[in-house]
Amino acid sequence: MNRFASVLLFASLGLTFAACDKKETPTTPTALPPKFTATLLPSNEVPAVSNAEGSGSGTATITFNLTKDSAGTITAATADFSVTVTGFPNGTALTAAHIHPGVAGVNGSPAVNLALTAGEITFATGSGTFNKNAITVTVDQANSILANPAAFYFNIHTPANGGGVARGQLVRTQ
Repeated sequence: MNRFASVLLFASLGLTFAACDKKETPTTPTALPPKFTATLLPSNEVPAVSNAEGSGSGTATITFNLTKDSAGTITAATADFSVTVTGFPNGTALTAAHIHPGVAGVNGSPAVNLALTAGEITFATGSGTFNKNAITVTVDQANSILANPAAFYFNIHTPANGGGVARGQLVRTQ
């Protein structure tokens, strides 16, 4: 074996041993919690809102906090809500906010209730943000929403629009 071949052999063996000595720690990617958004518009309500509150709009961001067993089955769920609204008349008060089952154009009964209390949310300037955290979601509701978010909508209610003032279908973003 010539001298050049010997150098090449020892160099490649050295690289091989160095690569084998490298300690790798396996990493498991942390699953991000499921997140949904809904674009809230009075025109999405059924029937559409056409009074003074019809000029408002908003966005809801909903993050699910899931507990799973070792098989990955959901055993408990809560949701955190962040809702921003704009363009409503000054002093607009919310009386309720919910996730409902129902595709676009179809009304459904409330499924996940944010349990707003009277006077809790009022937008002095017609715009603002509110947050509600750790709202209980049943395992069945969580599974249904995860399986088909577009079959659910989020809406907010006011005294002038008891059936809902602005609504948007859920869209999974994460």
